[in-house]
Amino acid sequence: MQELHFDEMERAEEVIRVKELMGLIKGFTTKHWIAAGIFGAVLFATGFLFFNHPLPGLLFVLFAPLYPIWKAKHWEEQRKLQLAIQFKQALEVISSYIAAGRSVESAFRECLKDLVFLFPDPNSPIMKELRLIVKKLDHGEPVEKALTEFSLKADQEDIRNFAEVFVMCKRNGGSLVEVLSKTVQMIGEKLEIQQDIAVLIAQKKFESKVLMGAPFAFLFLLKISSPDYMAPLYSGQGRLIMIISMLMLGLCAVITKKITDIKV
Repeated sequence: MQELHFDEMERAEEVIRVKELMGLIKGFTTKHWIAAGIFGAVLFATGFLFFNHPLPGLLFVLFAPLYPIWKAKHWEEQRKLQLAIQFKQALEVISSYIAAGRSVESAFRECLKDLVFLFPDPNSPIMKELRLIVKKLDHGEPVEKALTEFSLKADQEDIRNFAEVFVMCKRNGGSLVEVLSKTVQMIGEKLEIQQDIAVLIAQKKFESKVLMGAPFAFLFLLKISSPDYMAPLYSGQGRLIMIISMLMLGLCAVITKKITDIKV
């Protein structure tokens, strides 16, 4: 019975992972698929450069549609970072209204009006979420429930922590102004650390990209300037050397990404 229970849990987790993946794919925009097309062109050029034949390039292009899925995690992290920055600014506005004596519900409504000038794009993450929260409040839904649903949807640590503390303050009593100010300070310090780390590793990321591109540029120049010199690499054991070289470059790219992927 216990083994059956574990099997059911594993199947449920697989279903959740598939649903999350399908949700990410549905969320891809034209910009994401254009990026996949550019990646496909790069793959074709790589295949042709390493094997001097269009067939390997065409085979590599088959992996281009996987690019948005591969980059989905990075794009999701960028979305969460943007949402955290905008959420911090929204909390500053809400805190000022609550400190002035407004109710929480009224503070959210006024915040939505004020942030229109700061974020004129109606599709910005925080504006979409604030409109949804205000709409729920207008339908009589408690602000605690609206914030909890927002935190679950955002899947961002700072927002989730704020929602939990906010709900506890509303239920048990507490200074909402103090909670808001501490949350703004905490998010601000975390974002500052992230920006400092980004500045420190930006040069190293640029250097790694240059080093990764250097073999391709060198190979292209040799192919153009001395095709007879490169001919042995496109036949016999030379093809094996090119395959090994390409795999080693791919491994270096993965290792470099792991090293520079620092999370706070």
